[in-house]
Amino acid sequence: MAEGSLETDGHRSSMPAELCHPHSKYSQWKFKLFRLKSMEKVPLPTETRPEEGAVTGISPPAASNTEADNGTGSESVMKLCLGGKSKEIVEGPGRRVDVKLQEMDTHMNQLRCLCRLCGMALRTVKGPVHDVNGDLDEVSKGALRKMGCKFTSWPEVVLKVFKVDVKEDTESVHPLSFCHRCWVVIIRGGGFCSFSRTRVPEWKPHSSTCNLCSPRKPSFQRTGRKRRKAIPRVQSLAKRTRRDPGDCIVVGERKALRPFGDNHHGPMLRASIQREHWVKNITHCQTDHLNTKLISEKLPVDFLHSFTCRVCDHLLSDPVQSPCRHLFCRGCILKYNRVLGPHCPACNMSCSVDELALPAKGFLSALHSLSLLCPTSGCGKEFRLDSFKAHCHGHDLDEQDDKQRPPELDNYTLTNKGGRPRQHLLSLTRRAQKHRLRDMKNQLKVFADKEEGGDLRSVCQTLFLLALRSGNEHRRADELEAMMQGRGFELHPAVCLAIRVNTFLSCSQYHKMYRTVKATSGRQIFQPLNTLRAAEKGLLPGFHPFEWQPALKNVSTSCTVGIINGLSGWASSVDDFPADTITRRFRYDVALVSALKDLEEDLLEGLRESGMEDSACTSGFSVMIKESCDGMGDVSEKHGGGPPVPEKAVRFSFTVMSVSVLADGEGEEVTIFTEPKPNSELSCKPLCLMFVDESNHETLTAVLGPIVAERNAMKESRLILSVGGLPRSFRFHFRGTGYDEKMVREVEGLEASGSTYVCTLCDSTRAEASKNMVLHSITRSHEENLDRYEIWRTNPFSESVDELRDRVKGISAKPFMETQPTLDALHCDIGNATEFYKIFQDEIGEMYQKVNPTREERRSWRAALDKQLRTKMKLKPVMRMNGNYARRLMTQEVVEVICELVPSEERREALRELMRLYIQMKPVWRATCPAKECPDQLCRYSFNSQRFADLLSSTFKYRYNGKITNYLHKTLAHVPEIIERDGSIGAWASEGNESANKLFRRFRKMNARQSKAFELEDVLKHHWLYTSKYLQKFMEAHKDSAKALQATIDPEASQECETIFSSLEVDDF
Repeated sequence: MAEGSLETDGHRSSMPAELCHPHSKYSQWKFKLFRLKSMEKVPLPTETRPEEGAVTGISPPAASNTEADNGTGSESVMKLCLGGKSKEIVEGPGRRVDVKLQEMDTHMNQLRCLCRLCGMALRTVKGPVHDVNGDLDEVSKGALRKMGCKFTSWPEVVLKVFKVDVKEDTESVHPLSFCHRCWVVIIRGGGFCSFSRTRVPEWKPHSSTCNLCSPRKPSFQRTGRKRRKAIPRVQSLAKRTRRDPGDCIVVGERKALRPFGDNHHGPMLRASIQREHWVKNITHCQTDHLNTKLISEKLPVDFLHSFTCRVCDHLLSDPVQSPCRHLFCRGCILKYNRVLGPHCPACNMSCSVDELALPAKGFLSALHSLSLLCPTSGCGKEFRLDSFKAHCHGHDLDEQDDKQRPPELDNYTLTNKGGRPRQHLLSLTRRAQKHRLRDMKNQLKVFADKEEGGDLRSVCQTLFLLALRSGNEHRRADELEAMMQGRGFELHPAVCLAIRVNTFLSCSQYHKMYRTVKATSGRQIFQPLNTLRAAEKGLLPGFHPFEWQPALKNVSTSCTVGIINGLSGWASSVDDFPADTITRRFRYDVALVSALKDLEEDLLEGLRESGMEDSACTSGFSVMIKESCDGMGDVSEKHGGGPPVPEKAVRFSFTVMSVSVLADGEGEEVTIFTEPKPNSELSCKPLCLMFVDESNHETLTAVLGPIVAERNAMKESRLILSVGGLPRSFRFHFRGTGYDEKMVREVEGLEASGSTYVCTLCDSTRAEASKNMVLHSITRSHEENLDRYEIWRTNPFSESVDELRDRVKGISAKPFMETQPTLDALHCDIGNATEFYKIFQDEIGEMYQKVNPTREERRSWRAALDKQLRTKMKLKPVMRMNGNYARRLMTQEVVEVICELVPSEERREALRELMRLYIQMKPVWRATCPAKECPDQLCRYSFNSQRFADLLSSTFKYRYNGKITNYLHKTLAHVPEIIERDGSIGAWASEGNESANKLFRRFRKMNARQSKAFELEDVLKHHWLYTSKYLQKFMEAHKDSAKALQATIDPEASQECETIFSSLEVDDF
C-alpha cells in the first residue's frame, strides 16, 4: 500500500508549490477562477492510452494543432491560466495537468466561435468578423460619420446601440468578436439606436453545468470511471415546467442556447421526419401558401427563418403569434391544434387558440415588404408580398382571355423583323428615354397648356395614376393620389413645420425623427430640414412686397427686413453707457404685412360671405390692432455654478382683432374678419423680445421708442398690399389695451400702484374712491398725461412738491406709449380674487371684533383657510395668485365651504350675498360681447355694483374704511362707461400675451445656439410660426395625415385607427 501510495502521488509530489496539497497551500486565484474541488490526473495530448490502442487497434493520434501554433490558440490560454508559464514548464516531462484547465480551454475555444452580441455561431453568418474591443475600420467609420456618429471605437458604439458595456469583458467569460449581422444592425441604426430586436445574452463563467461544454465530457473516458446506467423511462413525455421562452438565446438556424447558469437539463424537442410528413398531411397548404424560394434576394438563413411558419415552413400567411413568441400561419396552427392538441409545435408549450395574437407592427411591415419573383414563365418581375397575389391573379385572367381569344387575332401581333432587339424603356439612358418619348412629351405639353394652364406635372401624375388603377395596384395609386393632394404618405412641408413647432422639437430632434421614420418605413414621410427652412421663409416677416403711400417717416422702404436688433436705432453719446440688455424684434410694418398675408384666405372668404364683389373692394380696408406688453418675470436658466442671476424678459405683441371694409357707395363699414379667439396665445403675434426688467423705465423707453415711432408713422399712411391677386389699401388703428396695472403706470408715467392716486383712468385719490365707490368717470388720457408731465418738469407756478404733485395727479415720468383707457379683465379677476381671499381670512378670525391682531393669529387664520380649501375643494395653496386659482376660488361653492369656519350666521349671509353679486357682475367684463352674451347682467350692473359697494362700506367697513384696492375701484366705478364706449372689455384683455409666457421656456429649449442673441432670434421666429393661421389651418385640414405614418408601419391596422386619428386636434401634434 505504501508503494502504491508513493507511485500514485509521485507525480504530484514534484509539482510546483502553488499546485501541491494540502488545500490550504493553494493560491486564492486558483480557487476563484476554476473552483477546484479535486485534482485529477489525465494523460497529455501527446501520450496514448495503452488499453485503447490494444483494444481498438488504432494508431496513436498526432499532436494537436493547438500546441504547434506558435503560442496561439489553447496554449496561450493555458499560459494565461498558469500565470504566464507553459504546460511543459509547470508539468515537466510526463506530468499530468488538471482536467479543469482543459475544460476551461475547451470552453474558451467555444466562446471564440460565437457572436458577443447575438450569440449566433460566427460560421453561420456570412461576412467578416469584427473585434468587439477594437477600433472602427475606415468603412464603418465613414458610414457612421455620414449619419452623425463620431465614435472611434467599437465599445462606444456597442454601448450606444445595444446598451451593453464590453470594456470590462474577460476572455474566459465573453466572446471577443461579433458577427457581420450585428454590424449591419449598428450601421442601419446610425450608431445611435437599433431597429432590430437583438437580445444580448447574459454570458456567465464556466461551470459544471455549462451549456457550451456539457455535450462533450472527455473526462469520463480519460479517467476510466464507469458511466452510470440510464434509468429506464416511461415512453411518454415527461412533464415540463413552464418557463419563459425569452430565456433562450438563438445560436444557429434551429438551435437554442440557454443562458449560462440555468439548471434546465431537459433536451430540446425536435420535429422528426415522420412528424413533418404528418404536419403536411394535416395542413394541406402547399397550393395556398408561398414557398421561400420565391424570394428574389439572397437573404440570410436566420433572417429568412423568422418569416416562415413553424408548422408548414412556408412564408407566413395571415401570421399569428403564440404566447411563447413563435409565429405560424393562422390556418396551419388551427389545423395543428385541432389534430395534435393545444400546444406549440416549436417548444411544446401549452398554446390554445384564444391565446394567439397578432405580431408586432414592425414585423408585419417587414414581412409585407419582402420582394418575390413571379414564377410565371416570361414574366420575371419582382413584387412585394402584399401585392404578389393580385399580380398572380392578373396572370390567371390573362390565361383565361388567351383561351377565349379567336385565332384570327394572332395575325395582328407585332413581328420581329430582325436587327437589334428593342430595349425596354427603363433600361435606356435618360437621353434615349427623352428621344423615344419626344412626340408624346410634345403632345402632353400642348394639352397641358391648352386645358390645364400649363401644369404638365399634374397631367403626367394623373396618367400614372390611371395606369396604376388599370393594373389593380390600388394601394400605390392611393399613395400617389394622397401625395398629389398634399395629404398622405409624404406630408406637406407646412404640415411638417407645424408638427415641429407645435411639438417644440429642436433641429436635431426633428432630424432624428425624420431619419428614424425613413429608415423604419423605407419612405420619406417627413420632409427634411432644408425643405422646412424654405417653407419658413414664406411665413416669416420680410417675404412679401408692399408699399406705403405716403412713405413712412424715418422708416426704410425695404420690404425684405427680417429679425433686427432692437437697439439698432439707439443714439448714444460719449457720456452714455452701453445698454445692458439684449433685444430682437421685427419691424412693425413688415410684421403687420406678414400678419395680413397670413389672413388672406379669411379676408377673401369674408368678402364672399358678405356678398361683396371681390374686384370692387380694393380700398377702404380698416384693420384694428390690439397691442399687449407685459413682463415675463424671471426666465433665467437654473444651471451652472454660482448663484442664479435673475434674468427678466419683456414681450411686446399684437393681435389683429378685426378687418372691415367700406365699399364704394356704401354708407357704413362691413366687418369681414373678426378674431374668434382674441385671448388665445395662438392669435397673439410677438413683435419684440428683450431681456430687461419691466420696471427699468429708461431701458424700456429706449427699446420701445422705435416701435412707437413706426406706429405713429403708420397712423398717417396707408398700406398697399396684394391680397387675392389685387392691390388693396389698408389703414391701421392701434389700441394699447393688453397692459396690466404695473405696465400702464410705467408707460404712462404714473406713480406706482401703492401711491395716493389709486386709478389709472380717473384722478381720484384712495380716500375719495373709498368714500364714493361708484360715481366716477374716466378723465385721464395720453395727451393729458403729456401736458401734466410738462407741468411737472417745468413747474411754471413755482409750487412746492406736494402742491405740484397734487396738480399733476401723480404724473412723475414722461409718458412714451399711448394706451387705451380700459380695464384688463385677467388682472382684474386676479386682483379681486386676492382681495376676497383676504376677506375670507378676516371673517374666519372675526376681524370685525378685533383691533390689532398679531401676526401669529393672522397666520393661523390663513392656515385654517388653506386646509379647508384643500380638503373640501381640492385647492392647493399657492405662493402667488394666478388666473386658474382665481377662477376656482370665486364660486358660490367655495363660499359655502368657508362659511363652515365662520362662527356668526349674520356674517355668513353677508359673505354669500357679496359673492352672489360678484358672480353676477363678472360676466360683464369677461365676455367678448356682453350685449349679446349677457344682456341681463349688463342691465343690472349699476344696481349690483351699488349694492356691492354698500356691503363693503357697511358690513366690511373694518377693512374698507378710507381705503380700497385699485381693481375693486375700477370694477365698481368704470366698467359701464368702458362697455358703452368700446363694446367689450374681455376681448381686449392681455390674456393672450400672458398665456404665451409659458411658451418662452419651451421655445428656448428648441435652440441649439446657446448665445442669448441668437437664442432670442430663434425664440422670436418659432413663436411667430406658432401663431401662424396658415399652419393652424394646414394642421386642421391634414390632421388625418398622421395615418400615413401608421399605415407605413402597419398597413393592416391603419383602418382600425381611423376613428382614433379622426378625433385628433391641432394641439395633439
